[in-house]
Amino acid sequence: MKIHEYQAKELFKQAGIPVPEGKVATDVAEVVSIAEEYKKPVMIKSQVHVGGRGKAGGIKYAENPESAKILAQQILGMKIKGLTVKKVLVTVAEDILSEAYIGIILDRNTKTPVIMVSSAGGIDIEEVAAKTPHKIFKMSIDPVEGLKPFQAKILAYKLYRDIGQVREASDIITKMYNLFWKYDASLIEINPLITNQSGRVIALDAKFNVDDNGLFRNGEIEKMRDLDSEDPAEIEARDGGLSFVKLDGNIGCIVNGAGLAMATMDLVKRYGGEPANFLDIGGSSNPQKVVTAMKIILEDPKVRAILFNIFGGITRCDDVANGIVAAFEELKPTIPVVVRLTGTNEEKAHKILKKVKLPYGETLDEVVKKAIELAGIAA
Repeated sequence: MKIHEYQAKELFKQAGIPVPEGKVATDVAEVVSIAEEYKKPVMIKSQVHVGGRGKAGGIKYAENPESAKILAQQILGMKIKGLTVKKVLVTVAEDILSEAYIGIILDRNTKTPVIMVSSAGGIDIEEVAAKTPHKIFKMSIDPVEGLKPFQAKILAYKLYRDIGQVREASDIITKMYNLFWKYDASLIEINPLITNQSGRVIALDAKFNVDDNGLFRNGEIEKMRDLDSEDPAEIEARDGGLSFVKLDGNIGCIVNGAGLAMATMDLVKRYGGEPANFLDIGGSSNPQKVVTAMKIILEDPKVRAILFNIFGGITRCDDVANGIVAAFEELKPTIPVVVRLTGTNEEKAHKILKKVKLPYGETLDEVVKKAIELAGIAA
């Protein structure tokens, strides 16, 4: 789950990380009122869950309330990568002396949090990593022992030479790490971390992603969810107990188990198709999940065929088959549907599926090739 910059900065502020003064506005009049209140130049920053806001024109500098009004009219309502800007963060503009980067992620290889710092902040960190990787310093942190003061100091010295700024940056890194653990974050990022003309170190931007699996113990974060910024299909899937990620392909995949889903998508790709989604119905034997899964996939106009690949263990094949029949009766799909059901109660499932006369495959390779063929995709 992603939260907006203004929400992340509020968490930063509560933790003692310095951020520019700012308020959220949802209309032009509010923007003007905030700019008048600050009596200083302000930054107007669109609040949408995508990167590249500045390049898209979603972040602007306003010298005075009059220019803030004009710029707010341009930003509010604009679309950035398909998302409509419905709110902006109005912050006091800082005089920037230097820009740096701090990020914390989970490294699946080392199974540890990794803190990354770079003195090349203010631009896409991916670009820095690709063109000048030596400018990024990384440190893995033992999850049991946690971040130690000397490690935070080492990281801070990669950014600054002034001892006062090193202390400030070290304190910010420590507080970011504490937030990372407190809220089950998958990513925390400041880009840029600036020094202003007074020499203070300030988090000018903030990015904060939280692991969905930890939301049950982070109710205050759950309340920050912005449904307007999320894919409606993913919201529907989550409400239906499904694991779903939309992709850009043409073969809809309905599978049980994340590993099997990944293998299925790999084979679709191998045989010339493009997976339209990752969708795991899980270990439940609830036929309604199948109906919901079919409904979500059929809402994607790019999908030209649907592939079921179910390996029945905890999941019973006959329950999935009943869900498929119910989905056909309710949704009446007009695109091909190919099925592979193997495992618990597969014989019963085969008999149930005779009601809808679907193409059936015994092996995964067979069913993938059949789905691609019926979709009319050349191998």
